[in-house]
Amino acid sequence: MRLLLDTHFLLWATIDPEAIRARERALIADSETFVSPISLWELRLKWQRRRPSGERKGILDPDLAFAYIASSALELAVLTGVDCATQLRPEIDHGDPFDEQLLIHAQQLDAKLLTRDRMLLRHPLAYRFT
Repeated sequence: MRLLLDTHFLLWATIDPEAIRARERALIADSETFVSPISLWELRLKWQRRRPSGERKGILDPDLAFAYIASSALELAVLTGVDCATQLRPEIDHGDPFDEQLLIHAQQLDAKLLTRDRMLLRHPLAYRFT
């Protein structure tokens, strides 16, 4: 099986591995598992934003996430212009561009998106434990 990790899984794998459940860890280990550059972009945008107090809104430096990917068994998927121009089938009913692009990338990779996002779990490209 091919899996694409949702951004929160990359965050947890990098700074809070205990947040990943045992069955999720087993699935990741037994699959060809990818991370999308979209997740790194999402982390970077959040990392750069600051609260009025000056504190960062993002909790993970994208450089640390990138280093984690490079040192792990995860594969950084290539993102092409075709991936960016392709339409999601079926479409999602909310407007988060990161969610949509991650699903499109999973679609293009012939993978399932491993997510806990309730807004995405109903999509046929989301991995669902049975």
